[in-house]
Amino acid sequence: MSLQGMTGHGGEWLRGTGPQSDVVLSSRVRLARNVAGFPFVNRCSRRQLHELLERCQQEVMSGRLGQRVLWMDLGTLNQMDRHWLVERHLISRQHAEGGEDRPRGVAVGEDETFAVMVNEEDHLRVQVLRSGLQLEQAYQHVDEIDDQLESRLAMAYSPRWGYLAACPTNVGTGIRVSVMLHLPALRLTGEIEKVQRAARDMQLAVRGFYGEGSEASGDLYQISNQMTLGHSEREILEKFQSKVVPQIVSYEQQARQALLRQRPAQLDDQVWRAWAILTHARVLGADEVLVLLSHLRLGVNLGRLTMVDVRTVNELFILTQPAHLQKLAGRQMDQMTRREARAKLVRERLGVVAGGGEVGQQGA
Repeated sequence: MSLQGMTGHGGEWLRGTGPQSDVVLSSRVRLARNVAGFPFVNRCSRRQLHELLERCQQEVMSGRLGQRVLWMDLGTLNQMDRHWLVERHLISRQHAEGGEDRPRGVAVGEDETFAVMVNEEDHLRVQVLRSGLQLEQAYQHVDEIDDQLESRLAMAYSPRWGYLAACPTNVGTGIRVSVMLHLPALRLTGEIEKVQRAARDMQLAVRGFYGEGSEASGDLYQISNQMTLGHSEREILEKFQSKVVPQIVSYEQQARQALLRQRPAQLDDQVWRAWAILTHARVLGADEVLVLLSHLRLGVNLGRLTMVDVRTVNELFILTQPAHLQKLAGRQMDQMTRREARAKLVRERLGVVAGGGEVGQQGA
């Protein structure tokens, strides 16, 4: 397995299956851990960071995590490759931009369902991704990885405070539970701000497609818990799995049905305009394509448009981003060249040849 071999598809978590996958793109469970005997990353010397990197790399690459693992030393990757990993949701922006001189890396499972960041904000950030609402499955997997790592590495732990972390919001269990939600109908019906306010009232973080520091694009919202101290992993997981997410999903599904009943012409106009632009445009911007793909995905999930499947649309959310376009082309491109390449890629993936005629999905 190589980084280049992972470029042409969107990752297993985007396959468009799993419970509530019409609204829930993905589920993620992430653990923050620090190795006992070392300062936090921002207080470590370069020698200590190197030692941590070597020890953690040895453990994650030991063959005990259940599948083949690809290790990437971020210090040896160029900026495009690091941003490619961000677009793929395998590392954070902070990890990508952590400074050229900071020893840091990431281990990625061959199916991209899990990743282990080393020397990000904490010594270890372990995450598992699943398609649809599969938080329980994601938690079980990340717990298994955590058990394997803790059998070989002593973690910084306090009997009073729990797992110690660089940020106070991660002290305790160190768990962050999140879902990526597609909420176009709530925006179209003017209800999205109510959902955002309700989420914040429940002490949940509402972020954009790329998590912390990003804005919502394409009606995609990442919702996660903010605090871990004083709550068990099971309590946090149960709250998300059985209360928070089903409630928001229900709101979105009700809004979609309201659109079908009350504003079908407006709904179809949004969907078919998106299809027309995506299948005929010769230039597309990064933000523009996310908005259009959002409309298209809504139409596919409501059965208003049947020429494309939801997995193709899901993958295009990732493949049309700048680093992915350049990796697919095998070269760096300026903004205008990327806009042209983006439009061409979308036409091809949606089954439209360069001359404008439709082709079968297999030949796209």
